[in-house]
Amino acid sequence: MLTFWNGPIKDSLEPALLVDCETVHIGGKWKVDVETIDIAGQRVKRDIVIHPGAVAVLVLNDRDEVLLIRQYRQALGMFLFETPAGLLDIPYENPLDAAQRELAEEAGVQADRWDTLVDFYNSPGGSSEAIRIYLAREISELTDGRIVTGEAEELDLPCVWIPLEQAVDLVLGGALGNPTAVVGILAAWAWRSDSRRELREANAGWPAREGLKSAGRLPPV
Repeated sequence: MLTFWNGPIKDSLEPALLVDCETVHIGGKWKVDVETIDIAGQRVKRDIVIHPGAVAVLVLNDRDEVLLIRQYRQALGMFLFETPAGLLDIPYENPLDAAQRELAEEAGVQADRWDTLVDFYNSPGGSSEAIRIYLAREISELTDGRIVTGEAEELDLPCVWIPLEQAVDLVLGGALGNPTAVVGILAAWAWRSDSRRELREANAGWPAREGLKSAGRLPPV
């Protein structure tokens, strides 16, 4: 039998009762906790990746083309076409500053106009990773090109401009699977398709990340 929700349609911070927590892994960027919680009258264990979160940039030029970079991902053994993106692993760094830095490092371009496009949780069943995707417009290339700071996977990041409409077709056809690319492209298309939709300012509040911080869901960095 279906049950129906009568409250506001909005994500809300309501943590279950935490009975026990054991940290089973501490890595370079995140850790893994095994938490015992009491929920719906049942006591259960859940494996949780405590993640610093990330930012990504949907770059759109004046020809309505999207910029994607091709990068190797060892967890999948695949090269993926992605939006420029990076972890929020520098203490106290403003997310917008992080996005602008990542854009310069991974794509070698800069943008004069920034908006908040969309926020989402990457894998809420087992990770605290929250991602904000910015929309960057009024694009120009950096005089000296990419600011290469990474290693291995980040040394060679070939890029491509494709029309936004074609990018949507690639997503819906299964050719693109990177989450920030999929979410960013579809969000940009939804925004582009209705001139009445307004984007949030670039420095708009990020309640999801603030909630994670207050709940201890961000690793110490």
